[in-house]
Amino acid sequence: MAAGAREAPPVINGTPTAGQPIELSVGLPHNLGTRIHLHLTILATSIMLFLSSATLDGAQAGAAMSSFVYAMPDRYNPSQPLTTSLYTQPSSQDFSTRLAKVVVRRTGKLCYVGGSINLANAVCGGTVDEEMEAFRAIVGVVAAEVAKARGAKE
Repeated sequence: MAAGAREAPPVINGTPTAGQPIELSVGLPHNLGTRIHLHLTILATSIMLFLSSATLDGAQAGAAMSSFVYAMPDRYNPSQPLTTSLYTQPSSQDFSTRLAKVVVRRTGKLCYVGGSINLANAVCGGTVDEEMEAFRAIVGVVAAEVAKARGAKE
């Protein structure tokens, strides 16, 4: 992230309770017109995360179904979670798989990730830097929400 760039705080819809879905919207600091919408459900043993993106000019367009990935911790090699693609779309399979693995490593819970993020309309056309910026923003928000849920439970 560039010096001086501030991360916009996530926008949360309502007050979540245990086991209820949390709807979040995360803005990207270098793509002011792009927002990532998250639908996060944190259960005792698993996490379900659905993602979509919207831009100012394409906010009315519907997003196509994208990859749906299941990941779980590997008890013999905790640094490499096991993943299975339940539904594949080549354009989003890698992003969804990497995201599921990182969420499993950070939380230690089973994770389902479904995503229809399209950064092609971003400022630079969806470069690797823009994708990594979105990836970091999503992981940061999910990790914070899981930590909040754990803290509320204790």
